[in-house]
Amino acid sequence: MISSIVHSSAGVSLLGAGAVNHADVDEALTIAPCLVAADGGGDRALSMGLEPEAVIGDLDSLSDAARATLGPRVHQVAEQDSTDFAKCLQRIKAPFILALGFTGMRLDHTLAAMTDLIRTPHRVVMLAEEEVIFRCPPSLSLDVTEGTRVSLFPFGEVKARSEGLQWPLDGIGFTPAERVGTSNRATGPVRIMLEGPALMMLPREELAAALTGLGIG
Repeated sequence: MISSIVHSSAGVSLLGAGAVNHADVDEALTIAPCLVAADGGGDRALSMGLEPEAVIGDLDSLSDAARATLGPRVHQVAEQDSTDFAKCLQRIKAPFILALGFTGMRLDHTLAAMTDLIRTPHRVVMLAEEEVIFRCPPSLSLDVTEGTRVSLFPFGEVKARSEGLQWPLDGIGFTPAERVGTSNRATGPVRIMLEGPALMMLPREELAAALTGLGIG
């Protein structure tokens, strides 16, 4: 059994070394005030004037200077069977996690992070450059305005029903190799009922709607 390194009664902002801006980190910390970094995300945090409560990873990208600054807050997990993102998710105990800096890198790293989102039992919302990404629960209500882009990407066989989408999902079988549900549009508030593993992607400005829909906001 994997032991938790970080225990937080509030949300955790988890920072990677990928694309991220200071404004997004500041916003995340107002929602999830406990800052944790994944490997080289420790350097990213320090460059922003922030000190994470813990840095977790295999430490192949954390600088020596960051290790010296953060000292006992650095936790090495040497195994190579999981990503640094997954290592962090497995060792954080918190009501929810906002993940930043896990996109905008090599494509294989981004795809691995998307897979980790599907696998984790945590409620995780990822803030990318232009999207908010999270695993779609079996029932999801989103208070979004007409015209909002709503994308559903399956990670296996998925069946869904919907209300409030321009192109309803009812009766359609989705799979990664055949049909996906990207670039749909809301006609008003949206409700989705889902069977199977899929990621939901909304425009970045819909973070509040995503959090509320997941019971976080």
